[in-house]
Amino acid sequence: MADSPQDPAGFRAAMGMLPTGVTIVAAAGPEGPAGATANAVCSLSIEPMLMLACLDRGSRTLLAVQAANRFGISVLHAGQESIARSFATKAPVAEKWDGVAWSQRDGIPAIDAALAFVACDLRDVIAGGDHVIVTGEVTGLTTGEGDPLVFHGGEYRPLG
Repeated sequence: MADSPQDPAGFRAAMGMLPTGVTIVAAAGPEGPAGATANAVCSLSIEPMLMLACLDRGSRTLLAVQAANRFGISVLHAGQESIARSFATKAPVAEKWDGVAWSQRDGIPAIDAALAFVACDLRDVIAGGDHVIVTGEVTGLTTGEGDPLVFHGGEYRPLG
């Protein structure tokens, strides 16, 4: 039996069948670093190197990204589920960073020990329903080793 395409819960459940990587999108804000968990993140182009990330329209991180004109994407590894959960909340911005090992990379907050970090200069801000699509031109890149954290079926999981 198919769910109605007008059923948000059915749509969310269907999209939950698509496994995605888990990232923290972050920017330097006026009151310190701001960040949010995001799984709607992907490479957009190789020439030029562009990234795409989707942030909730009401996100404080979105405001920080727009104010800074830059953002970073930290790709989380399988041992960083607690970070993903913390940054997925509406907790005060500073509280999300409590106990999290992070550093500034070219003025952009980055989660330490992440599998990858991509620094971007903000390029486009596009309305997308209840989210906003941001694209960024890649200005820096670092990679590490390990297994990624994946989101599938409404749960965080290791890839294996």
